[in-house]
Amino acid sequence: MSILVVEDDPEMGRLLTEWLGQQGFESELVTNGLDGLIAAQNGKFSAAAIDVMIPGMSGFEVSRRIREHGSTMPIILLTARDGIDDRVLGLDSGADDYLIKPFDFAELGARLRALLRRDLGQRTTLTVGNVELDSMTLQATVQGQRVTLSVKEFALLRLLAGTPGSLISRAAILEEVWGSANFIAPNIVDQYISFSGRKSCPTWPEFASRRCEARATSLK
Repeated sequence: MSILVVEDDPEMGRLLTEWLGQQGFESELVTNGLDGLIAAQNGKFSAAAIDVMIPGMSGFEVSRRIREHGSTMPIILLTARDGIDDRVLGLDSGADDYLIKPFDFAELGARLRALLRRDLGQRTTLTVGNVELDSMTLQATVQGQRVTLSVKEFALLRLLAGTPGSLISRAAILEEVWGSANFIAPNIVDQYISFSGRKSCPTWPEFASRRCEARATSLK
């Protein structure tokens, strides 16, 4: 998953992109509103984190113009402007969330993940390679053939398919699929990946790759 970062402060931009990389996201940093708008229009980003006070045009204006071009990409605005009027203006401009500086990166990560989950949840059918996952019926097909999956197996495949190219820790998988990382043996993730992989992996190379990534990450 790739995140667009629009931030004119060099140190904050560096910290944001480094931290996103540590969380398994790809990111691209631009330092002004116009470049941010141009980058957003190429359609390759899963979400955008945009500072409000940036040169060229404000984050409010960037957000508004992104929406005018029809993009539904999740947008979170980052700003020290904490007045109610500013928050209303930000949300009315088309942003999905508004985070006040200074903020903890862990909170930013949680909000980004929530926005990405919501965006993914709005799509009822997800196709990756020759695998199709239908969230309305909880059915999966591989090369047109139905594959029988449990609810947890389906949720796991949906999570992995919805975050291509991103590294997901066992802890994150437990939180997303099981609802908590507490009191659940971490190896349950490996077991479910093995169950699901035997059903879909032979015809889904991308899932095989994600399986290896999940095994390689540690429970934190």
